[in-house]
Amino acid sequence: MTLWIHDTIRRKKVVFEPINPSHIRIYVCGPTVYDYAHVGNARPVVIFDVLVRLLRHLYPKVTYVRNITDVDDKINARSLETGEDIRQITERTARAFRDDMAELGACVPDVEPRATEHISQMIVMIETLIKKKHAYVADGHVLFSVPSMPDYGSLSHLHEREIVAGARVDTAPYKRDLADFVLWKPSEVGVPGWESPWGYGRPGWHIECSAMSLEYLGESFDIHGGGQDLIFPHHENEIAQSTCALGEGSFARYWMHNGYLMSEGEKMSKSLGNFYTANSLLREFPGESIRLLLLQTHYRKPLDFTRAGIVEARHILDKWYRLIDGSTESKVELPEAFFEALCDDLNTPQALAELHKLASIGEIAALSSGAKFLGLLGENPEKWFKWQPAGDPSNSKLNDDKVNELIAERDAARSVRDFKRSDKIRDILSEHKIVLEDSADKTTWRRT
Repeated sequence: MTLWIHDTIRRKKVVFEPINPSHIRIYVCGPTVYDYAHVGNARPVVIFDVLVRLLRHLYPKVTYVRNITDVDDKINARSLETGEDIRQITERTARAFRDDMAELGACVPDVEPRATEHISQMIVMIETLIKKKHAYVADGHVLFSVPSMPDYGSLSHLHEREIVAGARVDTAPYKRDLADFVLWKPSEVGVPGWESPWGYGRPGWHIECSAMSLEYLGESFDIHGGGQDLIFPHHENEIAQSTCALGEGSFARYWMHNGYLMSEGEKMSKSLGNFYTANSLLREFPGESIRLLLLQTHYRKPLDFTRAGIVEARHILDKWYRLIDGSTESKVELPEAFFEALCDDLNTPQALAELHKLASIGEIAALSSGAKFLGLLGENPEKWFKWQPAGDPSNSKLNDDKVNELIAERDAARSVRDFKRSDKIRDILSEHKIVLEDSADKTTWRRT
């Protein structure tokens, strides 16, 4: 089956032609670990997780690299603001990111490099750029010379004036050109730094991904992914650094970018009360319901993320879990239309539509297999229906053991025809959003 993807550089859907069909290599920009990841950060994780699942279905071997940026001015600022040690901040938030993404059903990358563990590789690449006259040293900084690369801007398709305006550049006197960007900068006391040929300092953000992708995927690899907000300047600068250091034709062959995320119809903002972190939402909703919402919109389109949308997604999953409850696990071949949708530039909304069709005609095994391919329906149905929010105040009053006790008490009341008492217990459970389902031999329950 032919895989079509939208390549940002070519601005169109093209057939994916791997460098080596026996080994696909993909790099996706990961988080800057200074705080909990918001849902905008979670979207590319889920999207490219599905892409990697598809690539592994189509090809024998896939290496998936997603980095962690643990040296950055945002991290330094957070440390100064809170007084917390920088290493503690990055360790804590990196761990939270991994845990939260696991709750969203995202598979662990094959390699998850940290920027701080690849400083030597960055220094080597910067030295190469200086030797090739694509970078220069000025006032303790090393800067990439944008005019040295004639086709700079090929990814973002920006002109020089737009590049300078869009970069929000620092008009430092040591710059030869306003568009030049930092590869290395000095570190003051109390800020992380490393010894280098240009003095004690730290890398610029862009050089980190260039060095780490080279380390684990080689000079050329198949796909580079990330959010649309990274196209410029981050990904544009990655291309400049890598191709100028390694030579024409190197670096990523295809570029994929997911669209922007809105929240409750507006730009996500703490002041508007619509700023959602994955961590906070996972205290209120099952991870699969958030994942399903993220997959219901095509990855390249803007997504309006709402709490009502999560609730609706959970209702869909409730229906599907009821269908598969009690069914025996069996491997079936999924309909060709399901994979055709995914191979058409990762059209997850259409793939989900195919699953809805399977549900409507009672093809339970195929529904289960297709959903699991997308990272859904991975829970035991009984566990799914007994899930409750971590912060639910009813936890201490009506945990699973207490629910089972009340059901046993209700069974006893029914056995002596004390229906007044049994109805009262059902009402108590209903108040706590517990639904009972009576059968001939037992009573089961689920949370709503």
